[in-house]
Amino acid sequence: MITDVDFGHLERAVDLAEAALTAGDEPFGSVLVSATGEVLFTDHNRVSGGDRTRHPEFAIARWAAEHLTPQQRVTSTVYTSGEHCPMCAAAHAWVGLGRIVYASSSEQLTAWRAEIGAPDSPVAPLPIQQVAPGLTVHGPEPRLAQRVRGLHERRRRESPHD
Repeated sequence: MITDVDFGHLERAVDLAEAALTAGDEPFGSVLVSATGEVLFTDHNRVSGGDRTRHPEFAIARWAAEHLTPQQRVTSTVYTSGEHCPMCAAAHAWVGLGRIVYASSSEQLTAWRAEIGAPDSPVAPLPIQQVAPGLTVHGPEPRLAQRVRGLHERRRRESPHD
């Protein structure tokens, strides 16, 4: 289900996650792509300033609501380094965005966080389709699992209290 084109956009999302980490933030990144393959918007986590809602998937939903027609939204694809949290999955569904492709799942992240001794998330790690059952979702992508896990391990080493 994940094509070579999808894989390239997922790699870009993971690059953005690494940029977030380098900037002192949690390693998450996302890319919004139109039906014609144009990259419309990119972002990475920005929660280190204190606003824990500044996830890239949430930023994409807000940007899309302001800049795209409903038809453009539904035919777009969001590529992300990690499966949407419940807040972002709900925003994605409410705005009417299309397909989601993610590199690592919430289940993987929960296991990795436990293995490296990171604190639990304050939000239940629900799968996207449990929050928004009508969405088309593909992931995780096994070829990127170790790279994404490595970013979370690095975050834990560099910011042990997060």
